[in-house]
Formats: sequence, C-alpha cells, structure tokens
Amino acid sequence: MATEKNNMQQKFMKEAIKEAKKAYQKLEIPVGAIIVKDGKIIARGHNLKETKNDTTKHAEIIAIQKASKKLNSWRLLDCEMYITLEPCSMCAGAIINSRIKKIHIGTMDEKTGAAGSKLNLFDDYTFNHKVEVETGILKDECQKILKEFFKNLRKIKSKEKEEE
Repeated sequence: MATEKNNMQQKFMKEAIKEAKKAYQKLEIPVGAIIVKDGKIIARGHNLKETKNDTTKHAEIIAIQKASKKLNSWRLLDCEMYITLEPCSMCAGAIINSRIKKIHIGTMDEKTGAAGSKLNLFDDYTFNHKVEVETGILKDECQKILKEFFKNLRKIKSKEKEEE
C-alpha cells in the first residue's frame, strides 16, 4: 500500500516538474504545481511572474485559479497540490484560504519558504482550515532543476555584462 502511495506521489510530482520545466524555458524561476482531485489532475500552473509582469503569477496561484474555475468553486475541498518548491507566504495563504486538503512539496526554500523553512503558516498559526504537509517528494529532481536554472541565469547575466 505504501509503495502504491509513493508511486502515485512520484507520478504527480513528475507532472509538477513538467510544469517547472515550462517555466524554465520562459526564463522564469522553475516552479511547477498541479492540483489533484479524486486521483486526477484538474489544474496545472507554473511561474509566470516575469512573463506577465505580475508578482502574483506564482505556480500555486495559477493552479488554484484554474482548479477553482474547473470546479466552479473557490473551495478546493478534497484537493491535493503537488509543488516543486516550498510555497512562499502569499501562496501558503492562498492554499489555506482555498481549503486545499494537503500539499506535497518537492524541495524546501530556505529564503522565502512558508511551510517550515523561514516560517510555517501551516503549523505555527491557527486558521479556520488545516492543511496537511508532506515534504521531500522527488527532492533531488526538484532541487536539480532550480540549481541548473540559477547557474544558467548567472551565465546569461555574465554574458550580458561582457557585451555592454
């Protein structure tokens, strides 16, 4: 049973990683998120902050908006979210307010994470909704794409400086 659960978690996190790769191709920080209900993906999102010039266009927010539209409700009851990177405080708040049941996080964000790294909105405060949190699903893969992105971004910026 545990192996079947792990296989499902890995399958869904791989889908979130596909979303992160879409962000990477757009030179966005490669974060991806998917929302699952009844064992099916109902929404996907990846970072579009740079592309849309909008601070709120994080993968989680986009996925929440799409899921709400699909379910015709802001309440995402019995839904689970898979996220390649620990959510920031804005996204953690949106997750709580949308009533998502559980989040599965690939890797933690030591700089802005709000699920245990910098602060923990899910455990340290009492809200009207409790979100379950599980971390470390395909952690190495989720970390790798972020490290590659920032390494590549530094190279791009270095070349731009040389050309000035």
